[in-house]
Amino acid sequence: MYTIQKKLKPHHSDSTPMAPRSSQGPASKPMQLGTTHLTPEERERCMREHLCLYCGSSGHLRASCPDRPPRRSGGLVSDSFPTFEIPIPLTINDKCIKTRAMIDSGAAGNFIDLSFARNNAIPLLPCESQVAVSALDGRPLGSGRIKFLTPDVQLQAQNSHLETIRLFAIDSPRCAIILGMPWLETHDPTIIWSTKELCFTSPKCLKNHQPQRDRFNQEGSRCQVATTELTLHTQTGLSEGLPSQYEDLHEAFNKQYATRLPPHRSYDCAIELQPGAAPPRGRIFPLSQPESEAMQKYIEEELEKGFIRPSTSPASAGFFFVKKKDGGLRPCIDYRNLNDITIKYRYPLPLVPFALEQLRQARFFTKLHLRSAYNLVRIREGDEWKTAFSTTSGHYEYLVMPFGLCNAPSVFQAFVNDVFRDMLNRFVIVYIDDILIYSSSFEEHVLHVRQVLQRLIKNNLYVKGEKCQFHTTSVSFLGYVISPQGVAMDQGKVEAVLKWPQPTTVKELQRFLGFANFYRRFIRGFSIVAAPLTSLLKGATKTLRWTPGALAAFQGLKQRFSSSPILHHPDPTKQFIVEVDASNTGVGAVLSQRHGQPQKMYPCAFFSRKLSDPERNYDVGDRELLAMKEAFTEWRHWLEGAAEPFLVLTDHKNLQYIKTAKRLNSRQSRWSLFFSRFDFQVTYRPGSKNGKADALSRLHEVNLESSEPATILPTSLVLAPVQWDIMTELSDINVANPPPPSCPADRIYVPPSHRQQVLHLVHDSPTAGHPGMAGTQMLIRNSFWWPTMQADVAQFVTNCTACQTSKSPRQPPAGLLQPLPVPRRPWSHIAVDFITDLPPSQGNTTILTVIDRFSKSCRLLPLPKLPTAMETAEQLLLHVFRHYGLPEDIVSDRGPQFTSRVWQAFCKGLNINVSLTSGYHPQSNGQVERLNQEITTFLRTYCSQHQREWSKYLVWAEYAQNSLKKMSTGLTPFQCVLGIQPPFFPWSGEPSELPAVDE
Repeated sequence: MYTIQKKLKPHHSDSTPMAPRSSQGPASKPMQLGTTHLTPEERERCMREHLCLYCGSSGHLRASCPDRPPRRSGGLVSDSFPTFEIPIPLTINDKCIKTRAMIDSGAAGNFIDLSFARNNAIPLLPCESQVAVSALDGRPLGSGRIKFLTPDVQLQAQNSHLETIRLFAIDSPRCAIILGMPWLETHDPTIIWSTKELCFTSPKCLKNHQPQRDRFNQEGSRCQVATTELTLHTQTGLSEGLPSQYEDLHEAFNKQYATRLPPHRSYDCAIELQPGAAPPRGRIFPLSQPESEAMQKYIEEELEKGFIRPSTSPASAGFFFVKKKDGGLRPCIDYRNLNDITIKYRYPLPLVPFALEQLRQARFFTKLHLRSAYNLVRIREGDEWKTAFSTTSGHYEYLVMPFGLCNAPSVFQAFVNDVFRDMLNRFVIVYIDDILIYSSSFEEHVLHVRQVLQRLIKNNLYVKGEKCQFHTTSVSFLGYVISPQGVAMDQGKVEAVLKWPQPTTVKELQRFLGFANFYRRFIRGFSIVAAPLTSLLKGATKTLRWTPGALAAFQGLKQRFSSSPILHHPDPTKQFIVEVDASNTGVGAVLSQRHGQPQKMYPCAFFSRKLSDPERNYDVGDRELLAMKEAFTEWRHWLEGAAEPFLVLTDHKNLQYIKTAKRLNSRQSRWSLFFSRFDFQVTYRPGSKNGKADALSRLHEVNLESSEPATILPTSLVLAPVQWDIMTELSDINVANPPPPSCPADRIYVPPSHRQQVLHLVHDSPTAGHPGMAGTQMLIRNSFWWPTMQADVAQFVTNCTACQTSKSPRQPPAGLLQPLPVPRRPWSHIAVDFITDLPPSQGNTTILTVIDRFSKSCRLLPLPKLPTAMETAEQLLLHVFRHYGLPEDIVSDRGPQFTSRVWQAFCKGLNINVSLTSGYHPQSNGQVERLNQEITTFLRTYCSQHQREWSKYLVWAEYAQNSLKKMSTGLTPFQCVLGIQPPFFPWSGEPSELPAVDE
């Protein structure tokens, strides 16, 4: 029986569920009878009460319901049932083909077997739109799509009934022709069950068709029906491109078999947690109404397959949805917390370069890709609770290995290695879910492929037919192109560099040379090779004038990047380094590894891609994250399950927290599920050091600079050009006496004899209006140049009488100034102040700064908070006065510490004069204010990445300030106070045996 899905409704179902039996007793609301699908309310109640979705009873799931009849599709079904067939001849292109047709009232269309049509040379036409076809239980039949149909063919029933008909082509090896409901509705025949005859006597049939009148009698045309036994073979998931040599092994391509619960094996996925680790807890994500409906459907399907079960686990992971590109919803489970406390399983991935050495005699290749690979491995019994996830409708745990577990690649690699143990490196290479079969002869290759398919069936592993390649003489596998001529590097790895467009601007050429400079140590005579390119940048040129030598150097450098010794084959035993970056127009990445002694970083592959229009609208963080995702996708076969966690170098600091972020947008959430398959660490690197990936990301920038200047105002509209007479005179002088080489080409050099005249014209002219220094310099710089122009302008404007008499000063009056007394010895006159509101560091948030106004020597004292007057006095006694003696004068601002009576009494008791600055005038205490600026700059420089460690660097800030020579004394504060200059480098620079000492 077949049904066709295109504006047609199924005529009947394979089964009708029984009325549900609830454990709640008669008060429970019964499910509807005679329906295949439950209402949303019924499904929600069953899920909440853990009832069977088929019969409504508790204690089992629908997959194991004893009342549910066995399925009749999704695999080989051996049940036999009676069918009705009639002999018919088909006529097409004057060719008559005799066969039999099955009458099937359950088929929603008229069909012909695809193989029968091809074997009898019946032409097939492509369908205008692919039609979905499924078996009775709703599962896709064959590939799930009808792609071809016949042209008009003539069909004759029992030599008496002629008609023209079109037939859909499907896989139906036991029935050449199937006449379904459309044919029965057209003819409306009468079935005589006792004699097994079809009688074409309806008025509709006589009106629409032209039977042979001499064959009709009063009772109409009758056709004898033969009763046969038919066994339906539904080869679900079988690829149309499957060679005939493997048709008997089509089970290996069965899509439905891949959805069955696999058995427990010795290679079940074990989840070992770190000692003392608490069960991971994830939050429940709120879902919208469409997401809730999709979640219910997903949970129901997974429960039916037996992949999940209700759980009482103390662990939980967040469950949410992200939108697919087609608008659908993809379920995601956030296993980041579980992965953080899981003991990593370091199963070695195969050494692909070594394995490829075995392929030198191979002539034929077949590549297979496993379907739903991870779901074909069970979770080790007893570890299922660790995979638990929480939804708004309940708590569940996986029985199969889900996507997102950190050990999944290693577990699956160990499993498939054991499955093909006796075939590895003989005629099979397996890399996680990719299988390569190679042979030296075609006959041997067919035998090898059959052995692999048989081994897959034996171990309940299944192949995705649409991703397979059979009997090829050249194949791309894991970044290599394999052919009888040998193993070559896939040009896709270096395509980003080989397709680097020829630079058209100075900036683009500088970017290319910057990229090349990273690999100059691997290119012998790099400066000589690149000399024709660097010569294009000499002088103040704004345009590039390409020469044949420069073009040859550009192409030569690109070839050198993509060949040895620069480009290395990836070694999965070594750590990978992925450098990523994104620009406004593209993303770029470099895959590298360290080799040799001393170890140098060699590139393994390059990647670059242009951003689509929607991707250009991403914010900076999402574009940088997209670069990371695209790089992981491109080199997944190397990075997934790598021997060591690989490094990701990026100039976007926020990416360091992508693995621990609590809140992610929908796009980041979708990508985080993909990232959970990899073991990596993101490291920030400033953009100035991330030039390789940055250059690759900018390959797709559009040059917006016009090659030729555009004419804005037509020449016919220009009345007369404005030109000063002095410009003509200076131009003649420049011709007679060439200007200095440093003079810009677009300006006129002014000799000393004409400079005052130019200054007078530019500054004093009514069109200029006596501008200030900056305005005068701008006007002169537009047309003229001479070396001392800035100084001459400043002197001329300052001495301009008109400016001095007619312009009012813009600065407020200085007032009555009282200079501070000049100290006569070190530490006799000091100034104090506070630096506040710093990030907490070892319990400190404030710095008390003290400076000696004589020697400029300073003391920097960290404090937990802004001190009181008494605490300030104690700090000065302990750290200043007892070392340098009592001062004569202390300068400070009018903070509450220095205006309090406690401070006044303290200073009076020690005979110290208190000098307070005027309000809102920090210039009075300029020395300490300047010191504060230097200290904050020092700490910002050394603590930008670790701002809570500034206390550690405070002693070095004080040491640095006291080591600098001061202009007022010509000595350093150390020399002025101590009479000596301590060593500038107080440490050896070599690491000690104790890391704590180095810190």
